[in-house]
Amino acid sequence: METPACYPSWLPFFRLLLALSLMLDVCASSAQDVTSRYWSDRWRGWHFYEDPAPTERERPVLTDKAMPVAPPVVPLRAPELVEFERLQKTLEDTRNIAIMRPSEANVRRYMELESQVVTRASHFADVAQRVAWATPELDPTLHGRPVNAKALEVFEQTELADHSRSIGELGKDHVLFFFYRSDCPYCHAFAPTLEAFQARHGIQVVAISVDGGPIPGFPNARPDNGIATALKVTQVPAVFLAQPFTGKITPIGFGVLSESQLLERIVAVAYLQADTMAPSSTPQIVLQ
Repeated sequence: METPACYPSWLPFFRLLLALSLMLDVCASSAQDVTSRYWSDRWRGWHFYEDPAPTERERPVLTDKAMPVAPPVVPLRAPELVEFERLQKTLEDTRNIAIMRPSEANVRRYMELESQVVTRASHFADVAQRVAWATPELDPTLHGRPVNAKALEVFEQTELADHSRSIGELGKDHVLFFFYRSDCPYCHAFAPTLEAFQARHGIQVVAISVDGGPIPGFPNARPDNGIATALKVTQVPAVFLAQPFTGKITPIGFGVLSESQLLERIVAVAYLQADTMAPSSTPQIVLQ
């Protein structure tokens, strides 16, 4: 195929040069861009790597367990509590300063603050007393042992009658063991109390002579047949509460006791036995 006369033979070569020139310009601009980015980010060095920014699909999804939890709501404290704690802390600090530096000013400061606290406590006591007077169930003088002399007399009489009835019921299956020695003056002084106690409250007193001798008021006293040794009686007079058919024996006291002491102790031991119902560790006692 012949080339037309109007088409120069050098035109293809010119187009090739133009294309090469454009390619060189693009490469030069790219190299210049890379070079400029290197010099602006030269602090990164040659070998650095950065994680690509996560796409929308790669973003983590917060579940219910991963949801942020709101902090708990702290209830407001009563201003009286804040004031009390501040006063308590101030009093303690002032006292400690006065102890470590007992100057007149420090001691006076502590005593003045302590006086304020005592005044507050006294005012509280007065108000509490008036509240107790107006509220019978909160009045301690109406519960337990009274403090008024006349009321105390009535209380003791009522308590004596109640205890006497309790011991009368207890005497149906219990006895009192009275260990004595015939040469013991304390045993002789205690014997009339036990004799009257037996007659007044209806519980039998079994007198047991450790040395085999007699004692006034108990003509039917029995000699010791080993009971004193089994109960480890080393001091007389001694009184034990015994339930013969079960062999349960509990000490009541040693030495000379008053009637009121006997009443109180026997009732307390009987109530304790009824509450615990524990089996006795004492062997069966047989009286001869």
